[in-house]
Amino acid sequence: MVELGLNVVLVLTSVLLVVLILLHRGKGGGLSSMFGGAASSSLSGSSVVEKNLNRLTVITGLIWAVCVVGIGILLKV
Repeated sequence: MVELGLNVVLVLTSVLLVVLILLHRGKGGGLSSMFGGAASSSLSGSSVVEKNLNRLTVITGLIWAVCVVGIGILLKV
């Protein structure tokens, strides 16, 4: 039952990570500028949207990594 739950969370976080990474601004603007990222001034560095997107991506990545380790431990036992 725990393994099924971890697999579901792993799939959901995998899809969410793909979406979040595609939303990041690369060298040329990216999709995040559609949601207000381009409105920031160049003096302030990255915008609030980018900072929140970075935090959400890191948190999702950590959840994904914990699920991978958890599934590995359950399969080894």
